[in-house]
Amino acid sequence: MNMLTDTHCHLNLNIFQPDLPQILHRAGESGVGRILVPGIDLETSRQAVALAEQHDAIYAAVGVHPGDASSWTADTLPQLRALAEHPKVVAIGEIGLDYYRDRSPRPVQRQVFAALLDLAAELGLPVVIHNREALEDLWTMLVEWRESLARQGSLLAEKAGVLHSYDGSLETAQQAIANGFSIGISGPVTFKNALDRHQVAAGLPLDHILLETDAPYLTPHPHRGRRNEPAYVALVAEKIAGLHSQPIETVTRATWENAAKLFDWGVIL
Repeated sequence: MNMLTDTHCHLNLNIFQPDLPQILHRAGESGVGRILVPGIDLETSRQAVALAEQHDAIYAAVGVHPGDASSWTADTLPQLRALAEHPKVVAIGEIGLDYYRDRSPRPVQRQVFAALLDLAAELGLPVVIHNREALEDLWTMLVEWRESLARQGSLLAEKAGVLHSYDGSLETAQQAIANGFSIGISGPVTFKNALDRHQVAAGLPLDHILLETDAPYLTPHPHRGRRNEPAYVALVAEKIAGLHSQPIETVTRATWENAAKLFDWGVIL
């Protein structure tokens, strides 16, 4: 059976529409059996759900990316809540804070993030977290949210979500794991000069790692500079296997089971 997962892939963006059947065929040929497509605003959240309805291997997350926080209106939250009732919606995301691009005012980003964390708690769905140069504020909000879940006895406290395309320190990653989060590893771990990412990926326990492409972005070596796609998640798995001195099968099985447990989409091996 297929064993690879791509737990973050923006197949709902227009860049994929001309050749989506071929992209999905190549993913299957590479052993990718599950793909999570996150929303970045209300429209792409709808598109993620539509893709999940059309393809057995695809699941959806719904949310508003911090860069799109200014798109938030009074209707956004109830519409996202309605979308999240779909059985193939398995997370709230992509959500978080981005102080690097600052495409939305920071107070608005924090307000939208807080509202979406509350929605995740209400629905019992894990969160897919985007962070760019905003760790202090983001971590404060996440810890408060997770502590609130724990006080309520919510099972979500133990599988709170994933720090998507993680680029921080090993120490912070370990703190995140202790707080119920998984760590998403994407294409840059394959870059020869990404020594910090190598160190972090090598130091993380396999039972808390998720594989990602973040396609069409962050294309791994040797395809760097071209459009990323889910088939290339195999290159991320191969790099992690090398860093852990483990067979590739060990990494694919562990990350498959990690994703199945976090997103509750079945097929525990």
